[in-house]
Amino acid sequence: MLQRLRTWRPDPLIVLILVALALAIAFPARGAFAEGFGVATKLAIALLFFLYGARLSPREALDGLRHWRLHLTILALTFIAFPLLGLALRPLDLVLSPGLYLGVLYLTLVPSTVQSSVNFTSIARGNVAGAIVSASASNLLGIVITPVLVMLLMATGGGVRVDGSVFADISLQLLLPFAIGQLTRRWTLRLAAAKRTRNVDRISIAMVVYAAFSEGMVEGIWSTVPMTDLIVLCALSAAVVELLLRASGALARRLGFNRADRIAIQFCGSKKSLATGLPMAAVIFGGNAGVIILPLMIFHQIQLMMCAWYAARWGREAEAAAAGAAG
Repeated sequence: MLQRLRTWRPDPLIVLILVALALAIAFPARGAFAEGFGVATKLAIALLFFLYGARLSPREALDGLRHWRLHLTILALTFIAFPLLGLALRPLDLVLSPGLYLGVLYLTLVPSTVQSSVNFTSIARGNVAGAIVSASASNLLGIVITPVLVMLLMATGGGVRVDGSVFADISLQLLLPFAIGQLTRRWTLRLAAAKRTRNVDRISIAMVVYAAFSEGMVEGIWSTVPMTDLIVLCALSAAVVELLLRASGALARRLGFNRADRIAIQFCGSKKSLATGLPMAAVIFGGNAGVIILPLMIFHQIQLMMCAWYAARWGREAEAAAAGAAG
């Protein structure tokens, strides 16, 4: 045990996330700096997806598009299993402050993340091409599905409209860089595969965490609810992430998916998008978004930290297995 403690080293991704959280608490991004950092974060994410496009062979990308069973499984987890879980949690309305349960329900209705789902799938040595297609499809379809689910399951007190800029943002920031990477792969593959570009995924996740948590600090959202509610939401988020990771893994194994596909299903099917969920909440709920978005913000941070730990562990296991097979 002592020897293990002496040789233990913290995972760099988790360290970066914790540093980003600490910086957001102590020095949240404000004003012009927040705007500039937001632009830098978008550029980092675009660079990341360009690198993914350059790394993936066209055959792998085409296989990702054809893998309809994988995509249907992830979409079912995102837009069927998650909302059913949200409805099952309705008794929380008797425990949490007014509006917070609606926030819990809302977080179960939004699409899956794209960037971090793909990042973690890559780190864990999963099916990156399948994760990109599934997570992107989740966000594109979510532009229609999420408002419909909100109308069916939540009392919004008004009409629901969706701003088409969400679709444009996803296309320009994620899909376009990926396509450019594919088209320029002949000239950019060596750079994309270089060791010095492997930290782009970790750095981009840390930037997203800092930007999201800073926004909550500046808006003062964290001070509008009791500490007990924050603790309950943190514990609930951890339990939901763990439940969905285990349930999605068991479902994928039962359906006969291989390890790479199971990894993609677990990471894409267990997470929810803050980047898509917040803009949609602002459009759907208008000035009443306030407390409703708090559970999603907390869930987002918890899922990043937990999935970072799992991705790093599964990645080490895959490397060890590959080394053993080679030996």
